[in-house]
Amino acid sequence: MSRLIKLGGVLAASALALTACGASNSGGAGGEETKSASDKDWANCTPGDGSKDASDLTDDDKDVSFAVFNGWDESYATTYLIKNVLEADGYKVKTQELDAGPAYTGITQGDVDFVTDTWLPLTHASYLEKFGDKMVDHGCWYDNAKLTIAVNEDSPAKTIEDLKTMGDEYDNTLYGIEAGAGLTETTKEKAIPEYGLEDLDYKISSTPAMLAQLKKSTDADENVAVTLWRPHWAYDAFPVRDLKDPKNAMGDAERVYSFSGKDAAEEHPYVSQLLQNLVLDDDHLASLENLMFSEDNYNGKDHEKAVAKWLKENPDFVDQWKKGELAK
Repeated sequence: MSRLIKLGGVLAASALALTACGASNSGGAGGEETKSASDKDWANCTPGDGSKDASDLTDDDKDVSFAVFNGWDESYATTYLIKNVLEADGYKVKTQELDAGPAYTGITQGDVDFVTDTWLPLTHASYLEKFGDKMVDHGCWYDNAKLTIAVNEDSPAKTIEDLKTMGDEYDNTLYGIEAGAGLTETTKEKAIPEYGLEDLDYKISSTPAMLAQLKKSTDADENVAVTLWRPHWAYDAFPVRDLKDPKNAMGDAERVYSFSGKDAAEEHPYVSQLLQNLVLDDDHLASLENLMFSEDNYNGKDHEKAVAKWLKENPDFVDQWKKGELAK
């Protein structure tokens, strides 16, 4: 199941949200402050909480493995980012492309050490309910994962509601993605009726078709409205911005966390702290994903080279990351 199908589905049915106790996020590699992963308020996290200088930490075991969620761009981006840094430090890093269920099972059984792409409090709540007591949380690194309706940045609409009266500025069309995607369901069942957009032609097609239209319209300096989501490289590749959603029809933003098994956290305090220190804002993440996945760049074909190029373009990032300064 694609991320959009699952993400949009749970956002549209917010009753599935995990209601957890109010324990604060704790850092790094465990200890008394690292409580059960099922005992936290996942909606309450600031990226980089628990950051500190990792230079005094060492790992005796320099073989480490990461689960990468199939088809989730930010999962590849963060995993290959830390892979680059760890290999420069002399580690051997193994990556495994897995769906969420096998990934969390592997982490709790010790077959995989870390995963960087847990969306909470909604998308992966069921996995935390099942596996949370056997995992360690290493903090959130991103806090703006959400479904959106976006327009070219120089167009007149400011809110989703503006499309009701300004539809003719956008050829009375909203370009969407796959029919089975949760984003499509949320747009159709929530945003359109709540904002009275029934007169718009909601074109449901595919993600590539939506992106092609976005490129065509922005290249031609024409107004365009599309369904989109964060994080996505389109925010770096094209001049677009989100419409404000005062009725919260598209749902709340989620946080993205890193997790490990308990043994992995104890055996790899340096890796654990690097994950705790990681912070990626929308600009950093969109530019990294743009290099990795857009057709104009590496098109998903050479993650190592794409990440190396991005780090060369952001020369201070690794040093700040290791020192725990990204959250400042």
